[in-house]
Amino acid sequence: MDREALAEFLRRRREGLQPADVGLPPGARRRAPGLRREEVAALASMSTDYYTRLEQRRGPQPSVQMLNALARALRMSGHERDYLFQTAGHGVPATVSAAEHVAPALLRVLDRLEDTPAIILSNLGEPLVQNRMAKALLGDRSVYTGLERYDVYRWFTRPAERLVYTAEHRERQGRALVSGLRVAFASMGPGSKAGELVRALLKESDEFGGLWDRHEVVKRFADHKTIVHPDLGEIELDCQALFTEDQSQCLLVFTAPPRTEDAEKLELLAVLGARA
Repeated sequence: MDREALAEFLRRRREGLQPADVGLPPGARRRAPGLRREEVAALASMSTDYYTRLEQRRGPQPSVQMLNALARALRMSGHERDYLFQTAGHGVPATVSAAEHVAPALLRVLDRLEDTPAIILSNLGEPLVQNRMAKALLGDRSVYTGLERYDVYRWFTRPAERLVYTAEHRERQGRALVSGLRVAFASMGPGSKAGELVRALLKESDEFGGLWDRHEVVKRFADHKTIVHPDLGEIELDCQALFTEDQSQCLLVFTAPPRTEDAEKLELLAVLGARA
């Protein structure tokens, strides 16, 4: 671990960003350029003291999880993330994996969607980043760990997961999740996280096994969804997807036609906050 190089790199990245670059309001007049340390810490879900010690060359070696969080918070490119890992004494992360590093281009779009639910997913359906409105609509997906991080795993192992959709849409959603996993499995191989998910689900869910044997491969099943919110009831939404060039990540944006009951329900989400 090169503490001096790591500290200098983090400081320069922080000073090179403005609040608007990461979706934050400008706030009061700033005496120093760039983001404040406490803002970076909040974006990376770590304590300000921990981040400050890294910049002051006296922190412990960050874990892989911490480094990924810092790369997202500081909107690093792939090459910058690799350099971050190297200076912190870790090997360069694999490029063919369930994408933990969020594409900066998608993050820039997400940062500007303040009143619209939006979420960035990996090619395995792992929620990487949700905005405030997406947490209000779908719940906070960051609370899950292990295989439960992946939507497809929870769908077939947690019956309550399906309650977010109306009954008539659940069969289609299950097929879509399995189809997406098959696409990822084909590109990543049996020794990957995709392979681990397939093996676990074949053991735990006969329903998954039946759908897996159908060999369906469809990137998108529908662009219209009906979400069931515990307080607002059914909300009909259009779902638009923006993919990275390598198809490893996807930004989903949920909208409703203006001046409709569903649009009014979206406005209420901001008041209700994250659902349970």
